[in-house]
Amino acid sequence: MPATNPSTSPTAPRTLSDAFAARRAHGQAALIPYICAGFPTADASLALMEAAAEAGADILELGIPFSDPLADGPTIQRATFEALGAGMTVRGALEILRRFRTRYDTPVVLFTYLNPVHHFGLTDFVREAKEAGAQALLLTDLPAGADAGLEAVVREGGLELIRLLAPTTARTRIPEVAEGAGGFLYYISRTGVTGARTALREELAREVEALRKEVALPIAVGFGISTPEQARLVAASADGVVVGSALVDRLEKGGVEGAGAFLAELRRGMDGEAVS
Repeated sequence: MPATNPSTSPTAPRTLSDAFAARRAHGQAALIPYICAGFPTADASLALMEAAAEAGADILELGIPFSDPLADGPTIQRATFEALGAGMTVRGALEILRRFRTRYDTPVVLFTYLNPVHHFGLTDFVREAKEAGAQALLLTDLPAGADAGLEAVVREGGLELIRLLAPTTARTRIPEVAEGAGGFLYYISRTGVTGARTALREELAREVEALRKEVALPIAVGFGISTPEQARLVAASADGVVVGSALVDRLEKGGVEGAGAFLAELRRGMDGEAVS
């Protein structure tokens, strides 16, 4: 159910809630691809955003490259360093989003670290991100409650603040993490850094169901999902499925066309359709 609007003026984006509700109405989970701004080029990352929307992605994560991406595995680190080496900047990533917004209303989460945001200027970043068409912000190195002032600026500026939860998060801390969060909770399927894996942990579905008793926000699961079968298994319990490293791999091997075809396969797998 790609959402397109082939106009040449800025397109009003859907909300994250709308995206989840549309899939929920059909008994489906949202597909959430991660795309590194500027990898392998700015034009290619824009083309991949468009291809992802056409392939049935419901929400996009647009990664703003940072030189010390500690939460990311080797695949996304490599993409990040190549994007930086080619000259990608925060402003460049926002320009990609602006260009995307001339035709598509798919919600976009900006995915980055604190350093690029502080270097750009927090207030300016939030304002320009909102003007460019972002709906939310995920800062991987901002623990919940660590900087209430920063969180307030983000929310007051009109961006939802996505929070991360891990299998190691203490149950007593879950309400604190969820408080003030918006959009969805990003549940990390395993400990460690990002990267495609051949198998998912057996406990994952039980952990997601336990989280549902603690939080009201949709739960999206990421880290390690790399096949339609894995996406289908995660979609059976979670509200959203995040794919990153495996998509970068497909982009490197098959270009934008191959990456778009991979996302279409994931979508079909999540919806219970046969995948060749």
